[in-house]
Amino acid sequence: MKVDAAMVRRTKEDAEETRHQLLEAAQRVFAEKGVSRTSLQDIAQAAGVTRGAIYWHFKNKAELFNAMMDSAILPMEQTMQQLGHDAKQDPLTELERAMLQTMHSIESDARTRAIFEVATLKVEYVDELLAVKERHVQCYLEGTQQMQRSLEESAMRRAVTLAIPPAVAAHGLHALMVGLIHTWVLEPTAFKLVAVSQAAIRTYLAGLGLKFR
Repeated sequence: MKVDAAMVRRTKEDAEETRHQLLEAAQRVFAEKGVSRTSLQDIAQAAGVTRGAIYWHFKNKAELFNAMMDSAILPMEQTMQQLGHDAKQDPLTELERAMLQTMHSIESDARTRAIFEVATLKVEYVDELLAVKERHVQCYLEGTQQMQRSLEESAMRRAVTLAIPPAVAAHGLHALMVGLIHTWVLEPTAFKLVAVSQAAIRTYLAGLGLKFR
């Protein structure tokens, strides 16, 4: 039997549209009710689809939550993963640029900001959401490892010894970023995220013994 290519394409487009609707609905309902108090039925109802449609795309709430997070943070992770690929670039400048790009996305894009608000204020690592914790830990470990490599390369090129071990410095830098994001999400009008982040990052790096060229 001949397969109608147009029908197959349309079916795929419909499936992608449904998936997008579910992710957008999840973001809204998670923000309103909190992640642990939100059911898949709540999300299906908000998206205007059946509960079965959710299970076609996601096996459980944790997988749906992680997919929602990935839609916002994957571009940021990809930026971090590119650090150090160009030997001509100053690793410290690259590192700062990547961190500030993340802050800019959160500060300027309403959807990204809403997703980070859910992730920082509306999620509890209980029951089925333990898989969400695993994803967050993975991001944390990968992020700090990349920061450590960038800090080590920066110190080597500048012929300096960091004030504290590179691994410790990377954990501190990551904590600085997370703290700034969390505080800003609590009250976005309190300060300019990108401007304050740049000042804080540069002060921290200077304390390590790293200066920009």
